[in-house]
Amino acid sequence: MDKLRTELRAHVTARMSQDAAHDLAHLDRVWTNASRIADTETDVNLTVLVSAAYLHDLVNLPKDAPNRATASHLAAQEATPILQRLGLSAADITAAQHAITAHSFSAGILPETIEAKILRDADRLDALGAIGIARCFAVSAKLDRAFYDPDDPFAMSRAPDDGQFAMDHWPIKLLRLPEDMLTTTGRAIAKERLATMVQFAQAWATEINAPFPRNWFSPE
Repeated sequence: MDKLRTELRAHVTARMSQDAAHDLAHLDRVWTNASRIADTETDVNLTVLVSAAYLHDLVNLPKDAPNRATASHLAAQEATPILQRLGLSAADITAAQHAITAHSFSAGILPETIEAKILRDADRLDALGAIGIARCFAVSAKLDRAFYDPDDPFAMSRAPDDGQFAMDHWPIKLLRLPEDMLTTTGRAIAKERLATMVQFAQAWATEINAPFPRNWFSPE
């Protein structure tokens, strides 16, 4: 497994420089998350899982790109020749393709295998907690979006708009991720990371002298 991981990292190193939120370190963290979850599951094909973890962002379209939902499909296609050169079986390549395609939030594809479920949870965990906070603001800065609306920081009297404000992305998507996890371990880790984000938001409210709405982070 270590040999395959090393070979995969070598293949993607030059490809993973799009931005700070989607770099080689992101892939390493996703694999770490996936490994942790896999340890608590049964019958996990680690060859498929490590391959999908390191190739899932081969194609990473901008968050505001009109064809964003196709990125995981394109990544799965581009992963195929790499996995063939690495000697994976046809069955393992097909399974890795499915995991890559189904990991995407925007693609809206239901993961059908344990490897696909683990990868989706592992990738979404990297959008939560301390690292998730950093990634959110990195992406928003790249898209030239403000940190928050100074007149209504927590969108209490307006509809949240993450096309304009980074903090609005939290109630729209990020804070809802824990309830959408597909594995027991993924859900437990996500809830721990959610608590970190809530603490950050409370400190944020104090620093900008804004009241913190207690129900702001509760999914509907």
